[in-house]
Amino acid sequence: MRTGNYSDKTIEAYTKWIKEYVVFNNYRHPAELEKENVERFLTYLAVKRNVSASTQNQALSALLYLYKNIVKREIGWLESIVRARRSKRIPVVFTKQEVREIFKHLSGVPKLVCSLLYGSGLRLGEALRLRIKDINFDSNQIIVREAKGNKDRITTLPQTIIPELKEHLNKVYLQHKEDLKKGKGRTKLPYALAKKYPNADKDFYWQYAFPADRFIKDKETGLVFRYHIHESTIQRKLKEAIKKAKINKPASSHTLRHSFATHLLENGYDIRTIQELLGHNSVKTTMIYTHIINQGSGVKSPLDS
Repeated sequence: MRTGNYSDKTIEAYTKWIKEYVVFNNYRHPAELEKENVERFLTYLAVKRNVSASTQNQALSALLYLYKNIVKREIGWLESIVRARRSKRIPVVFTKQEVREIFKHLSGVPKLVCSLLYGSGLRLGEALRLRIKDINFDSNQIIVREAKGNKDRITTLPQTIIPELKEHLNKVYLQHKEDLKKGKGRTKLPYALAKKYPNADKDFYWQYAFPADRFIKDKETGLVFRYHIHESTIQRKLKEAIKKAKINKPASSHTLRHSFATHLLENGYDIRTIQELLGHNSVKTTMIYTHIINQGSGVKSPLDS
């Protein structure tokens, strides 16, 4: 999977599903199993585990990869799977006033990261994986590398956070200089770049924009480096801010991304532009935000008649 440039999260997910498939079939080797075993497993996920359609599709993709690339056998068309129902839920979205209230209770790095979720439409993982080189202050742009679907895209950088972001990156620069003096300061480069450019992992522009306080050791290479801060750090601070703002919604970090798209629509931006900023494959995915701003609006309730 690494030779195919699959992301770490995809590798982790595929490995998990392949393990579950093996356990489900009483630890028999996948080469001994037939397409009926695949169908039973995927049906079990939908009927017994009640997983979502996207989760079932992810498990299917993992097993197709397994048989095509590892077992080296075609399993044929899977026509007997009970498909999980695709939900048609409208995402939770903050109002503009709610966003302002939430940001009153955020500060430091959590505020900067949440500003990128709402101001640039980034997913939490995308914001935390940002490298210094992918922030363009001159063009007010952010390049999102290896996003969902292993695609790159460009989105907007909010001008209001530029002074605070520059101040933060200056602190990261000074910390990086201190790390280099101590014989550290390297970072993990994507794919084979570490071999192609042996000293690039020391360059400041390759460092994570939001590095962790502690060093970790990479299991594969033995490299000791600063990874980015953990997602739970931001999620916890945002939950606290939502609670302090007295907002009674089942919200998460992804709600800020939903709010980014919805508020852009309300401000008159066209759906295709928003689709590109979000990195959606299909405009149909982006269209869900039109339902949020259109449903019920302009309809006079009979109670008000």
